[in-house]
Amino acid sequence: MPLVNVMVNARAYTIACDEGEEDHLKQLAGYVDGKVRELMESVGQVGDSRLLLMAALLLADEVFDANAHIEAGGKPLGELTGSNDDVRETLAKTEGLAADRLEAAAKQLEDIAARFAHA
Repeated sequence: MPLVNVMVNARAYTIACDEGEEDHLKQLAGYVDGKVRELMESVGQVGDSRLLLMAALLLADEVFDANAHIEAGGKPLGELTGSNDDVRETLAKTEGLAADRLEAAAKQLEDIAARFAHA
């Protein structure tokens, strides 16, 4: 199990993770460090434990908001289905419709231009 050194609030922490997860863990720690820095700007240095607790609460709030947004928008991510072929087919149909509408708009513009030319 690899050990990863991360920095949060200018303090080094060594954390174990699964093989191949090192970069992801570093990204997560960077995000947490950013939250801690934001808090320090607004509340000052109130101690590591309190800053980390406040950062954890902010992150939990983000997770709750994201989950509520997903639920309000329809299906949770785990329930989304559709293959690449389905997506490609939908894209092709959409592109076809857009092309048809552009052609119709171009024809209308040509007709208008022709009327102005004859006026």
